[in-house]
Amino acid sequence: MQAINLDHNATTPLHPQVCKALDAAMRAEYANPASQHAAGRRARRALEDTRERMLELLGARRSGVHLLLTSGGTEANNLALFGLAGQTPGRIIVSSIEHPSVLAVAKRLEQRGWDVVRLAVSSDGVVDLDQLRDALKLSTRLVSLMWANAETGVLQPIAAAAELCCTAGVTLHTDAVQAVGKLPVDFDRLGAGALSVAAHKFQGPRGIGALLVDASLPLERVLCGSVQQQGLRPGTESVELALAMCQALEVWAAEVTQREDRLTTLRERFESLLRAARPKLVVNGGRVGRLPNTSNVSFLGFDRQELFVALDLAGVQCSTGSACASGSSEPSPVLRAMGLADEVLASALRFSLGATTTPAEIDEAAARILQVCNDLERSNRCRKIAATPPVGTANSL
Repeated sequence: MQAINLDHNATTPLHPQVCKALDAAMRAEYANPASQHAAGRRARRALEDTRERMLELLGARRSGVHLLLTSGGTEANNLALFGLAGQTPGRIIVSSIEHPSVLAVAKRLEQRGWDVVRLAVSSDGVVDLDQLRDALKLSTRLVSLMWANAETGVLQPIAAAAELCCTAGVTLHTDAVQAVGKLPVDFDRLGAGALSVAAHKFQGPRGIGALLVDASLPLERVLCGSVQQQGLRPGTESVELALAMCQALEVWAAEVTQREDRLTTLRERFESLLRAARPKLVVNGGRVGRLPNTSNVSFLGFDRQELFVALDLAGVQCSTGSACASGSSEPSPVLRAMGLADEVLASALRFSLGATTTPAEIDEAAARILQVCNDLERSNRCRKIAATPPVGTANSL
């Protein structure tokens, strides 16, 4: 059976143009860009030209914005929080639905004496801006709010949060790992002081990401080493991965509006097909703005783990939560933070479409999902009947 990939929020397949760019870069045999000889200077020029182009593609047109290459989104988030929080304990603010790479850093800072405020979210998964406004009244070092949630796709009011932070004189960092590649991005207009991205979320290679950060901010190094990237993220940069990441951004930027519209249409088609057969299912976060590709669906009455395994056997790839936490059998912390009922938590699965998803795959995936649901219901009924004692059976002597 041909597998259908509906787990693009976990990772995306390399775009053919990215494969070609990566192959060409590998064959070019770039030297270490920190080397002083001619080959090193050639590599440095290629790297810096690529860095400038990526800044343009992400809407950082003004001068004074660093693009620090990292190993991915997790490192970019760690660098932003540890680097911008400073050495002396103070207050930082995060939401209760952040990615583990943000929440884990917040917990570590809390253990070191920082005052950590975790903002509540509504039942739709949107952060409480009134709580943010109140929390900013006391001296705050940093606010970190994700742009788009990896599990529900719900979009956060980053521009409005940035205005509140600007008024309070506080830096806002946004984890945009899920947003880049699915939504238009304009760093200058967004108002954030720092923004994290990961190439493998938008058909680029794994192992590379970036932190965009205003050069005026006092970012402290997290890693100790040499002088690469202003000493803020030392280590030999990969020219090859940077070129491939830039090519992935080029592909996305060339079709950003069309991709958003197409994914929205496919997502609505997918949810409509499921709802038509099972009107009681719940789309978590479905009443507010979401990523165009993400559906978090609760199949009431089913166990999410049992359903996930059955769908995997049926060739439908999905997730029980964020890829960084999907190995856990616990209900989603994101859905729990939204205050959803236990039956909603217990039956939720995430489906995430990608640039390569086709209408035919959507139709086939919906058909397989509905068939799996029907089969599980029949199987559960049979088990209940088998476990029920026959009428008139004596239970005692």
